[in-house]
Amino acid sequence: MSKIRYILLLLCSLFFVQCLWNESELEPSYLPLDDSEYPYADLPRLVIETVDFQQIRNKETEVPAYLQIYGKDLPESDVKHLTIKGRGNSSFEMTKYGYKLEFENKESLFGMPRNRDWALIAIFRDKSFLHNYITYMLADLLGDAYAPRSCFVELYLNRQYMGLYQLTESVKVDKNRVNIPKNDSSFLFERTTTSSLEKDHFYSSFNHLFQIKSPKDVSADSKALLTNHINSFEAFLMTNSATNLDSLANWIDIQDFARYFLIQEFSKNIDGNWRSIFLTWQKNSVIQMGPVWDFDMAYGLSSKEKISPEGWNIRTHGWNQYLFKGSQYRAFVRQFWDAHHSTFESLIDSINAIYPHLEKVSKNEFKRWPVLKEEYIWPFIESMDSYTAAVDSLKSWIARRIQWMDGSL
Repeated sequence: MSKIRYILLLLCSLFFVQCLWNESELEPSYLPLDDSEYPYADLPRLVIETVDFQQIRNKETEVPAYLQIYGKDLPESDVKHLTIKGRGNSSFEMTKYGYKLEFENKESLFGMPRNRDWALIAIFRDKSFLHNYITYMLADLLGDAYAPRSCFVELYLNRQYMGLYQLTESVKVDKNRVNIPKNDSSFLFERTTTSSLEKDHFYSSFNHLFQIKSPKDVSADSKALLTNHINSFEAFLMTNSATNLDSLANWIDIQDFARYFLIQEFSKNIDGNWRSIFLTWQKNSVIQMGPVWDFDMAYGLSSKEKISPEGWNIRTHGWNQYLFKGSQYRAFVRQFWDAHHSTFESLIDSINAIYPHLEKVSKNEFKRWPVLKEEYIWPFIESMDSYTAAVDSLKSWIARRIQWMDGSL
């Protein structure tokens, strides 16, 4: 997917088809929208109402709901059936939090492939609104097999304006998402630090906690297959053979690992520091990293302080500390950086092209959530005078990070 397509997805509010509905006594024929306080900002509006206006209290209870898409003046979709619940880990504890949507039928939203499962990312901590968006674009431009597609929208929930959200494909096994077979020897799994897991997780020999996302309800034999393979790989990392690129290629997709490392290291993503990352593995194949996900604590942000663009983030953590002992692997990563240097540099041009389309919605967002100048109340660490200042801060951080990476890889 090209950079142009990502920008077109951003501007997806320009293209809608107006539909008609069948009246029903059991469900609404349309969902009302009052935008007198928060006027149209050139982005699609998602209007969601839960049945009987039930509150969304947690991340477990799926609340039945209706959804309709609005353009500037009128509804521009039919009323869709779905369930909605909270989503996120630390982000769910924030005043503005995200939601998980599961439609009754597969839906193609704003040109993205049909699916039932979607995520509404709150974009609360990131005052530029761009961290996730530009990183998913970067992963795609660097040749990742799959990077989540997304579109900016404004959300009205139970007739209350909730602000700017990023409607994003959720990470799952699917031919249009993580495209691996659905069988008992193909795995999508996550390195995580959560302590609330009840099943389908294991600790590796390096004491890394992994949760198996697919297959669901994994059998004991299937779980043992993955566990044993990861433990065998970690044992291999302790040997001298791990410094040989040909030997390493029997275990991992080296180019994929290098790309994933550079995306996480370049953005200095705190969650990418072996806290929350996705991986895939299929029997008789190699381990792959990704897809990329969750960059709200990246590009200088963390939960406690502003992070300098200088210094390593994940090179000495997780499996990376063993991989980088090999001079051949270090050289390969450097070669990948040099070969794709212009792609990393082009992020600043992409930001310049995208952010003007978010200036209007920033007024609605910061009116609803007046946090622009907050810097001492969690989760905020930096005060901004304007939305443009937040964007300029991001561009400055990226430019300095590229300079540091050039001299340190």
